[in-house]
Amino acid sequence: MIDLTKNEDQLKRTVERARERNIVIPTFEQMKDPSKVPDKIKNELCDIELWDVVPQNLFRITWKNEPQDKGGLYKPLANYMEIPPELTGVEARIIALVGKWFPTGAHKVGATFGCLVPPLVTGQFDPTFHKAVWPSTGNYCRGGAYDAAILGCESIAILPEEMSQERFDWLQTVAGEIIKTPGSESNVKEIYDEVARLKATRENVFVFNQFAEFGNYLFHYDVTGNAMTEILDKELGNDSYRGVCLTTGSAGTIACGDFMKQAYPTSKIAAGEAVQCPTLWLNGYGAHRIEGIGDKHVPWIHNVRNTDMIIAIDDADSMNLMRLFNEPEGRKYLTNDIGTPEETVSQLGLLGISSIANLLMSIKFAKYYELTKNDVVLTIFTDSMDMYQSRMREAQAADGAYSVKASVKDYHGHLMAQKTDAMIELNHYDKKRIHHLKYFTWIEQQGMELDELNAQWYDPGYWTNIQQMTPKIDTLIAEFNEKVGLI
Repeated sequence: MIDLTKNEDQLKRTVERARERNIVIPTFEQMKDPSKVPDKIKNELCDIELWDVVPQNLFRITWKNEPQDKGGLYKPLANYMEIPPELTGVEARIIALVGKWFPTGAHKVGATFGCLVPPLVTGQFDPTFHKAVWPSTGNYCRGGAYDAAILGCESIAILPEEMSQERFDWLQTVAGEIIKTPGSESNVKEIYDEVARLKATRENVFVFNQFAEFGNYLFHYDVTGNAMTEILDKELGNDSYRGVCLTTGSAGTIACGDFMKQAYPTSKIAAGEAVQCPTLWLNGYGAHRIEGIGDKHVPWIHNVRNTDMIIAIDDADSMNLMRLFNEPEGRKYLTNDIGTPEETVSQLGLLGISSIANLLMSIKFAKYYELTKNDVVLTIFTDSMDMYQSRMREAQAADGAYSVKASVKDYHGHLMAQKTDAMIELNHYDKKRIHHLKYFTWIEQQGMELDELNAQWYDPGYWTNIQQMTPKIDTLIAEFNEKVGLI
């Protein structure tokens, strides 16, 4: 659960820090509906770049930013795009929210905000004393370091050494300390070990663990879920919404599926991972190249009982489609030979590697359920190719220049060839089997309570109680802003 106990002494110092640094905290309501952002903030944003490390950009933690690098304000709806049948091979409508237009270029900054704000506005976290620790496989620690830099607080970013170079390059500009752990995105146990070492050896660290912090869940349940329903209100018409397909890393984003299932009770939630690390599908393990997903454990905040399907994606498909979608020869082939609308092809850089995996999940989901042109599937493009230019250069160095022949091979072999393999529709005991995997990470290793693990499965009020916390947090944010006295 989310602890809202106040520490009044620390809260006084936090309020003073916010006043010194001109910080106003946005509410969840304002992130959902930026028309409610104060005019003073909007006026200031007109001269600010999207990635600037300034307090006003906290009000750009929303899906509804205008898609521009500087001076943009807000749109009535979230940024989204629909992927046409020429690229999917299925009739179903696949619609995706686009994450590039958040500060840091990824939607993970929303998750960091959800984790940071409750302890900040209650005084549990003191930016004048604590160092903020962000255990991550990449984008989360980037978002956390961004938030902390605005607070004038030093960050410790922990992430695997094999993540893309872009992450490390940018972190060096904002994080006080970067700790590289062994392995790739699936090596989360090593990250937890480093967190334990820090807690044992330093008194001034405060850990924001996205895999266990329900602020991550709550941001996506409330803010992302509302963004999705608003898009459906515009796009659905007489069509039918069938489900949301999302790869899981921290399992925060997939919380939007809980919101969507409450709005559309017959819809489904599909969780994805890499075939090379099939923890949910086969209780398996391994390393893979779909950065930011598949972590050889089940996150504490994953509502497994509400998950309907597991879909595993081959990382070779994502990596080859990365080149097809971004190389000039690939784009030319998709436009001239396949007939994909040029407007769509020009936007394929909005899909990072895990975003491509989310698209592939949606295709497999549509094929499995034999969906038609009157069915809608939702997903999210979490970040863009801005985060993976080093991966493009590596692929070019390894495989040479990209050709028409490679375009044909990748389009037919890695996109149109998607099948209904490596997936499972979960029955009651399949879900329980996956839920039980939490025991080994969270009870044995991380010291969580067994009673709470059981409550996640058996208590019908467990998840709804968390979902109903945003008004309480918004009230605390408003009180905090009032004490700071800038609005």
